[in-house]
Amino acid sequence: MVTLEKSIQPIIESVYESLTDLEKKIADYFLSDQVMQDDLSAQSVAKRLYVSLSSLTRFAKKCGFTGYRQFVYEFEGSNQEIQNVSRHITKSVLSDYGELLNKTFSLIDEEQFLRVSRMLDKAKRVYIYGMGSSGLVAREMEFRFMRLGMICKAITDDHMIRVNEVMLDEECLVIGISLSGETKEILDAVYQAKQRGSRTVLITSKTSAFLKERCEELVSVAVKESLPQGTLISPQFPVLVVVDIFYAYYVDLDREKRNHIFTNTLSALNMHKKEDEQ
Repeated sequence: MVTLEKSIQPIIESVYESLTDLEKKIADYFLSDQVMQDDLSAQSVAKRLYVSLSSLTRFAKKCGFTGYRQFVYEFEGSNQEIQNVSRHITKSVLSDYGELLNKTFSLIDEEQFLRVSRMLDKAKRVYIYGMGSSGLVAREMEFRFMRLGMICKAITDDHMIRVNEVMLDEECLVIGISLSGETKEILDAVYQAKQRGSRTVLITSKTSAFLKERCEELVSVAVKESLPQGTLISPQFPVLVVVDIFYAYYVDLDREKRNHIFTNTLSALNMHKKEDEQ
């Protein structure tokens, strides 16, 4: 069983690109393995990194804290020892999954999930944009929500994304998936949808003013170093976790109705299966 602990690391990673060079130096220190062995008082860290106390304060505020004291309090309370398992391969895989789940837990904004679920509920049509492995997540999301009666479509080709632009209006919701936050085709498509009056959501591991301007809701997902290039687990795992939470919130808005539609969908699928077997 995975024990979820609030972690500061994914918060630092999500704002990393928006930091100054000096603030990145502080971030790198708190993302390093050695940090838990050190005295983390403001004076000690400032002396160790050759930075000012005000730099530590600015860094902490960019991470969403009131100041360095709150940041360190949360940071020291969030680091837990990972329990070892006997085989290295097993440990590596489970450690990656455990780390990403804990990071996801740390980034969750329940009010945002509720807002997105209401956007899904009110939209007449939902389009999900994703390319490469993100396209596979888009198709999984399409399949899951269609079983609840939602009119939705996953579009995973750049040409078709551009063609679909003419279909967009105020009744549509566009969800873009870009784990790296750098897929130009997806970022441009979500922004164009926003310009056309559609509701827009961008799912990504990056947080920046530029990305926030591209969409109505920027949903942060966890990432592990080198994971976008693929390691022992799927790079899209944290996105799938977020999609599952969207699904749960959406069902909860009208549980009886959606359970009824889901049951009817399964009955229709089973009926066609029996007909094909005859």
